[in-house]
Amino acid sequence: MVISCLLFTFKANAGADTGPAPLVSIPTQDAFFDSIRGHCSKAYEGKVTVDNQPSSAFDAPLVMFVRKCSDSQLQVPFYVGDNASRTWLITKTGSGLSLKHDHRHEDGSHDTVTMYGGHTVDAGYNEIQSFPVDEYSKQLFAKEGLPQSITNTWQMYIYEDVFSYRLVREGREFRVDFDLTKPITPPPAPWGYVD
Repeated sequence: MVISCLLFTFKANAGADTGPAPLVSIPTQDAFFDSIRGHCSKAYEGKVTVDNQPSSAFDAPLVMFVRKCSDSQLQVPFYVGDNASRTWLITKTGSGLSLKHDHRHEDGSHDTVTMYGGHTVDAGYNEIQSFPVDEYSKQLFAKEGLPQSITNTWQMYIYEDVFSYRLVREGREFRVDFDLTKPITPPPAPWGYVD
């Protein structure tokens, strides 16, 4: 009798349209995500504040643009002068946050080294999240002759007046800080994207 009642209840609810399953997340990652999303449609200038292997690659003006925001993904292009090849994708996965680097050529086609990044492995903090390199990226780096990158960890910090992007691995540290107190005119869409 109990089994019959349970089957009836299951069948009665099976056809109910309850919508998609919720995308679960935790408070610290929600707070971090929402802090960045609060800057949607705004762009900011930045500067390299740490680089223990300096190169001329980042000598041009640096700009981040919180371009598109949904409940599950943030698209944040990172411009280096006229080079609009880089877009950071911060995505809620249901088991944390993912950071991917979408690299494009000027014609919009994907670079050979693209969609690399990492995934959170702990709660992080409202202001700070770390993204240790994921398995896809390790395989990509090995294949493309970039073995030094298979231990990468990317970090992002968001405070009231500054957003920071940081890369660390053994022997390497790179960080760019963006001034959130002075919005600038947003740039055009990055390569491969449409306004």
